[in-house]
Amino acid sequence: MLKILTFSTLYPNEYEPRHGIFVEQRLRKLVASGDVVVWVVAPVPWFPFATSLFGRYGVAAAVPHEEVRHGIPVLHPRFPSIPMTGMGLKPRLLAAAMRTVLRNVIARGYDFDLIDAHYFYPDGVAAAWLGQEFGKPVIVTCRGNDVMLFPRYPRPRRLILDAACRVAGIVTVSGELKRCLCSIGVDAARVTVLRNGVDSGLFYPPVDRDAVRQELGLNRRTLLSVGHLVERKGHHLVLEALKALPECDLVIIGERGTESGGMVNELHRQAEAPELAGRVRFVGNQSQDRLRDWYGAADALVLATNLEGMPNVVLEALACGTPVVATPVGGIPEIMTTPEAGVLMQERTAAGVAAAVKELFGRYPDRAATRRFAETLSWDETTRGQLALFNRVLEEARSAAKGDGLVAAAETNC
Repeated sequence: MLKILTFSTLYPNEYEPRHGIFVEQRLRKLVASGDVVVWVVAPVPWFPFATSLFGRYGVAAAVPHEEVRHGIPVLHPRFPSIPMTGMGLKPRLLAAAMRTVLRNVIARGYDFDLIDAHYFYPDGVAAAWLGQEFGKPVIVTCRGNDVMLFPRYPRPRRLILDAACRVAGIVTVSGELKRCLCSIGVDAARVTVLRNGVDSGLFYPPVDRDAVRQELGLNRRTLLSVGHLVERKGHHLVLEALKALPECDLVIIGERGTESGGMVNELHRQAEAPELAGRVRFVGNQSQDRLRDWYGAADALVLATNLEGMPNVVLEALACGTPVVATPVGGIPEIMTTPEAGVLMQERTAAGVAAAVKELFGRYPDRAATRRFAETLSWDETTRGQLALFNRVLEEARSAAKGDGLVAAAETNC
């Protein structure tokens, strides 16, 4: 069996159960194949005070140093992360703090075969250095901002390109992310596209949709907008569009989040407009089971985002039989390839949201057909692709070890 060390600062924990949940979901499906064993190293920023008053830093301080999630051992070592100093130092600080952690993991008897890193910057950059130091091949999965945003800045771009030469394999969760990587100089032949999937055993249509709607207090046509309450997610556009959709109510799921651009107060003020009185509900974060109920009860998911890799919320809504209205960014057009999936907006504006919602309800798909389409988007193909890539990389590493070793092999990657 392959012994994998998954490495990512984006991973759920006891206090942040949805933080990087897409990494955990993919990993659980990989473990379920029976072909791998996994430990997770999910570093969190060091902070002295365990209180939510200090935002995510305070929450991170309360995270246990070790836990077991769904049968997978997860370590949460601390690393120095200096607020307001930019991202330039973060890969170095992360790598330096994790050297001892990886030595301890091996000393505890888990001498892993390869490092499975998620998010190219800073995690993948740090993992590339650690992989060469420990003589382990590294595979990095790119997920969104890491290759759509950070390469705009010179230092992160240089570090990403350097790491791309050092690692044994690169994965993107959409074809669009692969295009972004290649546009900055990464060889397309070294990039494998393995999209996110959806767990259709966890997300499925309600047995009695009317009863779920009644329980949730939905008695009119209801739109759902899911994501952190930040500008990038576009909740403000959906709220403005609601003025042109008098037959619709809106439920917003999500909280402040950890990125810049928070709009919590602005969104609540916007929802107080006279035209929207009694039509908007903010329900905060929701558990996976409760999120399934909201998806199934809603009439449409609206995602007015301006930057995405492969958004899980789209896949989850479709699996619950709920069609989607979304912006055509990132990997979204790669999912929404049939009318049963919903409608892509023509423009990312309030008017564009309203027009797309009207188009959807003008030819509303059969919800059972939407669910059937979602069943083609399972994790199975992704898991097979991961196993094939891992085995190929390990075979290449063994061959390289017979020659000049992993370091020399990595130097030939670019």
